[in-house]
Amino acid sequence: MFSMTQPELATMAYIFFARIIDVSIGTLRIAMISRGHRYVAPIFGFVEVIIWLTAISKALATIESVYSYVIYAAGFAAGNYVGMLLEEKLPFGYKSLRVITTKEVSALPLMLREEGFGVTISDGIGLKGPVSIIYSLVPKKRMQHFLEIVNILEPNAFITIEEVRPHRAGFVTRKTYSGMLGRITKRK
Repeated sequence: MFSMTQPELATMAYIFFARIIDVSIGTLRIAMISRGHRYVAPIFGFVEVIIWLTAISKALATIESVYSYVIYAAGFAAGNYVGMLLEEKLPFGYKSLRVITTKEVSALPLMLREEGFGVTISDGIGLKGPVSIIYSLVPKKRMQHFLEIVNILEPNAFITIEEVRPHRAGFVTRKTYSGMLGRITKRK
């Protein structure tokens, strides 16, 4: 049925984990490219290809084994998953947040500004009538704090989040000293 020697098992494990690493690095490389990090992306690409070459050479050396195909593909799939998890954890980049509330907002923009977030407000018409739309460009590492403020002051707000690259001008964010909301949200 299923029997492998110790060296064959070690080769299969190497192929699997090398694919996880090289595909994860590839995912991060693409994230770097999309965020404009043109000096980091080539380094990631170099390391990615070196690891890929070792994995493919081991897979081709065991080409008669069907297991090497399955292991190679499984490593690729797992690498995509791990790469996406790692990309979510990267502390840099910006998110564009759009907060839509069904009532006129006044406290939310003030509190967001007090906490150092740039905010633009516009009026809109939704299915059930007038809405307020709040736009903000937020550093990824501060996004959770932004969402905590919104959830406290506007728990029923509709929120969309998009990955963006700031181009120029405008107010993105500023460092603040812990305001009143900072003390409220840290008590959790």
